[in-house]
Amino acid sequence: MQKFLIYGGIILVIAGLLWPWLSKLPFGHLPGDIIIDRPNMKIYIPIATMIVISIVLSLIMWIIKKIS
Repeated sequence: MQKFLIYGGIILVIAGLLWPWLSKLPFGHLPGDIIIDRPNMKIYIPIATMIVISIVLSLIMWIIKKIS
């Protein structure tokens, strides 16, 4: 559990430092994301973004598991 928290903290710090560049990536506007924009309502369902993030996090966790 300690290693997981340390790695998680390091990843959060790195993401925070890289945020100005990470925010320019097209996440949230990928093909497959559903956006319904009506005058009184906006619904956003990021299906493709959730799949990409899930794959990336699964790979990171797999690498961390292999290292330790």
